Amino acid sequence: MPVGYNGRASTVIVSGTEVIRPSGQLKPNADDRPIFSACKRLDFELETAFVIGKGNSIGQPIAVDNASEHIFGMVLLNDWSARDIQKWEYVPLGPFNAKTFASEVSPWIVTMDALAPFKTACPIQEPKPLAYLNEKDSNNSYDIHLSVELLPENSDEATVVCETNFKHMYWSMAQQLTHHTITGCKVEVGDMMGSGTISGPTPDSYGSMLEIAWNATKPVTLKGGETRSFIEDGDTVIMKGYSEKDGIRVGFGEVRGKVLPALNFDFNK
Repeated sequence: MPVGYNGRASTVIVSGTEVIRPSGQLKPNADDRPIFSACKRLDFELETAFVIGKGNSIGQPIAVDNASEHIFGMVLLNDWSARDIQKWEYVPLGPFNAKTFASEVSPWIVTMDALAPFKTACPIQEPKPLAYLNEKDSNNSYDIHLSVELLPENSDEATVVCETNFKHMYWSMAQQLTHHTITGCKVEVGDMMGSGTISGPTPDSYGSMLEIAWNATKPVTLKGGETRSFIEDGDTVIMKGYSEKDGIRVGFGEVRGKVLPALNFDFNK
């Protein structure tokens, strides 16, 4: 089944908004008490998101073959992640503060009508999903080229650290929306749903620094000689996307965010 979780929409921000490094509970050593600290493993997650254009009634699931009628369009999404906060808090229930501080989107919505020429098939799903997730239309995904660039502070040239494609996503947007509403969950016009990290089959197509640098065991060398395992203060993350076929090109623009240092908190005052 498509695995997901409900997130808070209070910190959806638009491309160009600076991101303050989050602070929270970390647990560097398994046997020690947690500490309060600035995140030391800040990461991006290359995603897209779809925006609801037609809602449903409470208690009424959206059928998978009707789901396209409810999806208005797509945006690029950098679903920023605090990996060390997440490592400690996700064990009992799942991510919370590790994901709520910033979800950064590109500044306009690309409609599904504009993307129609670029429809393609999702990967073959084995084992087959349950009947309510089976789609009649096998062209249930989209050929969208995606990339991530990393630009250090005081540098003139960004380094491409990831190139991948939306068509690698195992589950279609229709399946995601149907599963989300199968219990009767109500969605409304303007709701936004993230795809999850879009990683391809090769190391240069992984959609996060956690994967690209293989959990800090294989640091990435940037143009100019600096290395990165996670995102540092002053770094700017730039995600881009487009579809192109038969002389037709539809661009998503970019989602760009610069990381600022964490705020200082004095809890003794």
